[in-house]
Amino acid sequence: MRMIDAGEVDRVLNFAGLIETLREAFRDGAVQPVRHHHTIERPDGASSTLLLMPAWNDFQRAGTSDGGFVGVKIVTVSPDNNAIGKPAVMGLYLLLDGRTGEPRALIDGQRLTQWRTACASALAASYLAREDASRLLVIGAGALAPFLAKAHSAVRPINEIRIWNRTPANAGRVAEALSAEGLNATAVTDLAEEIGRADIISSATISTDPLIEGRHLRPGTHVDLVGGFTPAMREADDEAIRRARVFVDTLAGATKEAGDIVQPLASGALSKDAIVSDLFGLTRSEKAGRETGGEITLFKSVGAALEDLAAGIAVYRAVDGPAGPDR
Repeated sequence: MRMIDAGEVDRVLNFAGLIETLREAFRDGAVQPVRHHHTIERPDGASSTLLLMPAWNDFQRAGTSDGGFVGVKIVTVSPDNNAIGKPAVMGLYLLLDGRTGEPRALIDGQRLTQWRTACASALAASYLAREDASRLLVIGAGALAPFLAKAHSAVRPINEIRIWNRTPANAGRVAEALSAEGLNATAVTDLAEEIGRADIISSATISTDPLIEGRHLRPGTHVDLVGGFTPAMREADDEAIRRARVFVDTLAGATKEAGDIVQPLASGALSKDAIVSDLFGLTRSEKAGRETGGEITLFKSVGAALEDLAAGIAVYRAVDGPAGPDR
């Protein structure tokens, strides 16, 4: 079994390539049972979350009889980690031979998640953001922030990146790192002003109070909501939902787990019929993405196991060749 660390994941992936890999994965589909979602209560701090996300190739849809792959991601989310300088999200990805069940690779789950999450957002933006979108606002300064900045820059002509975070010093560190890679990135402090200037807003926080107020959005903006993964978490308010054409990564996941969808459905700010499409519909041309330059679009993702599977297979094949070791 191949052990693949974060450095190797970074070495073999690129944003444009993985975005296209995910586009193909959503077109082909995969079998992805409802993920296991468990709360681990702690007497001395915030509860942690354990996620188990399995998926395997959908051979009937893909029209292939080869063995394919089975994969499962094991993830923990521990909010208190931020206070001790560790990432809130930890994880591993186990890739198995689809025919024999033999373990083929154990991949750094944090890095795989960062790549596939950012590329799924960029995939959605390729349908939903204006072709001339050049100003990007990233809300949140966690480990995912630079990935989102670079992924969106792979599908749109981004020439101005602004980073906002509750702790300005953290936003400054992300902006400095992106600038060192040649991107025009700056930390900002006035969130409302930046929301009103941005062409694309990508938010990756675990906030329970909306940070994006719909009254500040200008026509033509694309809103990308990444962070909230429970019904209690919220990054955009009801007014943002009302003003936008709403899209999600998967209907089943977003309508069950995403507070940015679950709460507006409960309040009446959004109806299920008003969710235009998921990524399956967009990639298969079953639904239209952006229709006019002036409309506001909003994409909410909670993560899909097929994204991990597709990214895991891409990493494994790049490291060990198309056939893999011992095959």
